[in-house]
Amino acid sequence: MTHTSQRRSHRVAATAACAGLVLALTSTAGSAHAHDRDPGRQTLPAGDGWGSTGPGTTGGARADAAHVSTVTTWDELKTALRNGGDSPKIIRVRGTLNATADGCAAFAAEGYGFARYLADYDPAVWGHDRPVSGPQEDLRAASAARQKPAITAEVPSNTTLVGVGAHAGIVGGSLQIKGVDNVIVRDLTLESPLDCFPQWDPTDDNGTGAWNSEYDSAVVHGSTHVWVDHNTFTDGAHPASTLPAYFGKIYEQHDGELDIVKGADRVTVSWNAFEEHDKTLMIGNSDGAAATDAGRLKVTLHHNLFAGIVERAPRVRFGQVDAYNNLYTVTEKQKYQYAFGIGHQSRLVAEKNAFTLPAGVSAANILKKWSDAPVTADGNYVNGRPVDLIAVHNARLPDEALRSGAGWTPTLRTRVDDPRALPGLVGRRAGAGGIG
Repeated sequence: MTHTSQRRSHRVAATAACAGLVLALTSTAGSAHAHDRDPGRQTLPAGDGWGSTGPGTTGGARADAAHVSTVTTWDELKTALRNGGDSPKIIRVRGTLNATADGCAAFAAEGYGFARYLADYDPAVWGHDRPVSGPQEDLRAASAARQKPAITAEVPSNTTLVGVGAHAGIVGGSLQIKGVDNVIVRDLTLESPLDCFPQWDPTDDNGTGAWNSEYDSAVVHGSTHVWVDHNTFTDGAHPASTLPAYFGKIYEQHDGELDIVKGADRVTVSWNAFEEHDKTLMIGNSDGAAATDAGRLKVTLHHNLFAGIVERAPRVRFGQVDAYNNLYTVTEKQKYQYAFGIGHQSRLVAEKNAFTLPAGVSAANILKKWSDAPVTADGNYVNGRPVDLIAVHNARLPDEALRSGAGWTPTLRTRVDDPRALPGLVGRRAGAGGIG
């Protein structure tokens, strides 16, 4: 894999500029990790975000010897996840697990042909007034149905999944943390899975059409007490810039990097690196999901690096989300849109984060109003200076004015660092390989 060197290159400038501030400005209150020296036995510290509430998040820390394993292939991982049901288990990942080693052709249904698909649904032939249908769309859907079970892995309750050694990670796979409780995922490099069979929707994007894809690197779906810590999420060998265009639209083969949806609750996301991606992190996936999401989606995001991402860092619906001490680095080459998406009935607190913006990118774009919901955004720094993000946003975009004051005060924080220290601190320690 080449992501480690890519990650280092993203951080060098920011780290050099502020490394000297780390010792002077870093709080000594609390720690990002429990004290057990075995990362597989470490648990989420008390008071460390929403995931620490109630019984806390311990994953597989209590696993007996029969439920501790090391895996080196994707198939071994899926087998280990099934072993023992919901009994506490620790699964150590060594090396890179490739979920799509045989390539996309291995999933294609007989008779499916992409060239034929393009010919049948070319807007000049099909138009933009109806969804695609017919034999090739049926075969595309059948091909997608073959890919899904091959590249998804269901993570059961009471599981710790942790990387061991250099280059521990997953390529082309999607971790499904669905309908379970008490899961820890740490120290892995997760390269975004490629959807081999995106669907063309000619009616999407205001009737101009779009390619829609599935599969996130990790999904927390209806689950509780989850800790996602010190992982690197990346497009790896397939950044968006390498994807072709058909019908005038990017052939999008990526979805999100991490989604927290469908009534998920009590989640802490800490010290991860999210790199070079478009739709990065979504909390709540529908304005119409009040039945599952209202009163849930309590998520803490702290000390994460968002480098070269386009949007959704995060986008929030319904959730009572605490986002503090995160580092955002924007480059001139990326098509940056926003960091914090203020969505339906959300109550986001975004405090003491640090942003590095190039010339031509306004701090007014850091917040994005999708729905009328209150937000707290205090103590944030842009290019080393304090900035009132709501005031800047409202002055520049008065037709999208945001309301200040989320209506609650976060208390579940074990450490809060001065935002000026974050380039040196988070820039060095976030992501896979940063534990300890």
